[in-house]
Order: sequence, then structure tokens, then C-alpha cells
Amino acid sequence: MAISRKPGEILQNRYLIKKIIGRGGMGSVYLADDTLLEGRKCALKEVEYDRSLDEVLIKEAQDQFMREATIRARLDHPNLPKVSDFFSIESRDYLVMDYVPGEDLRTLILQAKHNDKFLSIDDIRNWAQQLGDALSFLHSQDPPIVHRDIKPSNLKITPSGLLKLVDFGLVKIMVPDDVTITVIQGQGTAIYTPLEQYGGDGIHTDVRSDIYSFGATLYHLSTGTQPADARERFLNPSKLVPPSEINPAISSQMEKAILWALQLHPDDRPQTVKQFTDVLLGNTKQLTDKITPHIDYRRFASNKEITRLFWVSAGLAFLSFLISFFA
Repeated sequence: MAISRKPGEILQNRYLIKKIIGRGGMGSVYLADDTLLEGRKCALKEVEYDRSLDEVLIKEAQDQFMREATIRARLDHPNLPKVSDFFSIESRDYLVMDYVPGEDLRTLILQAKHNDKFLSIDDIRNWAQQLGDALSFLHSQDPPIVHRDIKPSNLKITPSGLLKLVDFGLVKIMVPDDVTITVIQGQGTAIYTPLEQYGGDGIHTDVRSDIYSFGATLYHLSTGTQPADARERFLNPSKLVPPSEINPAISSQMEKAILWALQLHPDDRPQTVKQFTDVLLGNTKQLTDKITPHIDYRRFASNKEITRLFWVSAGLAFLSFLISFFA
């Protein structure tokens, strides 16, 4: 694991490290003071590459990081932290962003659960509108930007009530011929990840992958319960409990929208974030019919990676049964 920077270190003769505020497999996120702009706090996201990798692969990864950082620096949206700088020090790359104060939504879910309560539906609708605006902005870029890791812990609420989408660890920038620019390879967090995202860049992900994760996040926010992940549902569709059975305050319309976003096949989901939020928030009369989760196995069977995932999952389930039977 990478050795973390120590408080008091100054990077680029400018950024004074205060403390670690996040940690991952490829580096840390630090709170830092910008010594050139008095009073400005920033977040430094660090990426350190596996030193066992071939130098050519490391160089390609660093080039990808710089391309993404350049694109990120051009983005300007109130629900996205602004990227102000990026640089490399030896084998580590750094992205400098606005520091976002406040709690993340995962923390708010846990607090509500501890108090045996649900989060306010009005608050959730407000956050959904803001997240929808941010994702629509990303998806409207040329080429479109797919986040691929929407989840409550990546959403922070500032003291003024502004939602910020704070982590771009798995961002995919879609370019012609589906060549992708990805800084950190990964699959996202399982319970929020659609089937098509498993297997790396060999499987085509697009804006509808973010819509699935958006729906999974809203399911968790509104019920206080994590949704069954897509792999479990592929084997047993009944694993996904309708949200209103957990929280009766969820309206029929909101439930339909969430279940629509959580359809396993991308073609069965809303095709744009606006289409999803319009139904979710009641901005359209063209509501979907009652959503009954279903699986068209013929469509999935044409995808070799998902077929492989199915047999691996089935094999593990059978092995678990044998172990429990003979125990």
C-alpha cells in the first residue's frame, strides 16, 4: 500500500497537507491549505500506480490521468467540485479540487437508521433533482462523461444544502469507436453497479449505467436498506423488494421510477437522466406502466462476459449449498 503524505508536507511549493480525509487502494485524499490563496482549503486526490506494472503501462495510465484531469478542469457546474490544478510527483499523480465540507449521504442514512427513522422524502427529491442536473451535464459533454460510481458515500451535502458529486475515481470518457479514457480501472460498488459494468472495459457502459446507479442510490436513501445487487437479482429476481414495502411513505410514482432505473437490461431503463427525473419528480404525464422486474435471458446470453458471470455465480451458489448440506 502507498505510503501516505504526512501533515506539514508541502507539495508543488503550494499545497500544505493537513490530514487524510479519504483512503483507497491506489492512494489517499488529503485536506490541504493553498498557501498562495490565503484561507482556501482544497482536496488533493492522489493516485499511485502499482510498481510491479510494466513501465509502459504506468506511462499509459499517467497519460490517461492527465487527459482526464484536463477535461475535468474545464467542467464548471454547481454540483461538481471544481478542479483547479493537477501535477505528478515521481510515481504519484495529484488532482487538486475544491474541498467540500458537510456530510455524505451514506452518513445521513446511517444516522437515520440509528434513530429508527427514514430520511425525508422531500429531501430525497431535492437531492435527486440536483444529482440529475449534474449527471445530465456530464452526459451532455462532447464526448459524454459517464461517472460509473454513483453511490451515497460519493454525494456530499454542504451546510447550505447544495449536493456535490465528489468522486470521479471510475470516470469513463466515451470517445469514438468506444475507446475509453479511464484513470482508475474498477467496477464501482457492487450494490449500485449494473450488470454491464462487470468485466472491465470489454463491456459497453453508457449513460444508462449511471441511471442504474442513480436508481440504486435512491432506493437506499428512501428505504434505509441496500438494494440487492444485480448479480443476485440475475439469479433470483425476487431479491429486489419493492421500496414501498419497506417505507410506506414512498409514492407509487417514485417507486415506479426507481424500479424502472433498476431494470437489469439497459434497454429497459430510462434512456436519459432527464427522462428518469421527469418521471421520478412528476414532471411528465407519460408515466411508465407498472414496472414488473423481469429478465430476458436471451438478450443476456448474447453477452459472453455476463454469461460467464452467471455461471460463476451459479457455481458459487451450488458450492455454498453443498458445504451447508454436508456441514
